[in-house]
Amino acid sequence: MGASLDVILDGLEKLALDCGFSGTGRLDPATILVRREVREACASDKCRAYGKSWSCPPACGSLEECEKRLAGFRAGLILQTTGKPEDSFDFESMTRIGEEHNAHLSDFQEKLTCFFPGAKSWLLLGSGCCTICKQCSYPESPCNYPEKMIVSVEAMGIVVSDLCAANNVLYYHGPGTLTYTGCALIR
Repeated sequence: MGASLDVILDGLEKLALDCGFSGTGRLDPATILVRREVREACASDKCRAYGKSWSCPPACGSLEECEKRLAGFRAGLILQTTGKPEDSFDFESMTRIGEEHNAHLSDFQEKLTCFFPGAKSWLLLGSGCCTICKQCSYPESPCNYPEKMIVSVEAMGIVVSDLCAANNVLYYHGPGTLTYTGCALIR
């Protein structure tokens, strides 16, 4: 990695922390593996979003299309928001932490747009389905905000824990914690 890329990533890490993320880590795009079993887990519809959102399968593209979309990036960051629910049944806190993560992603996305004006020069992936609209327009009409929609890491077929491990970034932050993970890729 060249010195100028290191300077850019240093700046992006600072920007990410300023946007509220709990932590960041460098991401080598060569470590990204798109796996069919992740997409099969999506198809089981445990999250109740499969086939109901432009940001989720099948609307977000086939695995082959996802691989093409992920190709050609030279560096990236893993972006995390960690919180502490009161217990493993504290769904209110879990929801709040997820909403905070999405807010951090949205803020970071807005700033990335200024930092890298070319839409194809970066890609931001989140956690869970897009939440911009109260009700997604899929499949009746086109996405209302395609330039703001953030597809999840999992929807792209990536195992988050494997991605973190391959990049020496903690995935588990200790007992009583919950971490939402996204990533930013740059060309």
